[in-house]
Amino acid sequence: MRKRIGMVFQQFNLFPNMTVLENIMEAPVHVLGISKADAKRRAHELLEQVGLPDKADAHPTSLSGGQQQRVAIARCLAMDPEILLLDEVTSALDPEVVGEVLGILRKIAETTDVTMLIVTHEMQFARDVSNRVLMFDGGRIVEEGAPSDIFDNPQEQRTKDFLSAVS
Repeated sequence: MRKRIGMVFQQFNLFPNMTVLENIMEAPVHVLGISKADAKRRAHELLEQVGLPDKADAHPTSLSGGQQQRVAIARCLAMDPEILLLDEVTSALDPEVVGEVLGILRKIAETTDVTMLIVTHEMQFARDVSNRVLMFDGGRIVEEGAPSDIFDNPQEQRTKDFLSAVS
């Protein structure tokens, strides 16, 4: 089951002693048993997809936070997950690079059939890319529905309060 689910964390969790390319290749080679040549080819494709084709030989510590997060997304996608869990992937980023990362996620949503479960406070992004939105409070779902229902006509007071606070 874990092989079919990918996770992108708030704090990138890249291996600092490995290059970007090695970070992306590690799990496909050692967990999925993919050949190094195939993993390397796929890693280069993913670096192109996340806009970092020139960073293959760089180490994570030489990258900006936004670049590290894009590498973390590429590393996750290298496992060809069916489900992608994204936990506040923009929270540790400077406001100017948030858009870059959200743009990559938007492209993934538009061009793949990967299901994404996104925990975010980026409400416009959630509205734009979601098929379904859930509002949590205290670890419980308080409201769920289509983005238009949740954002335009929330039924629960907690949802109304949250949306008025973030807009």
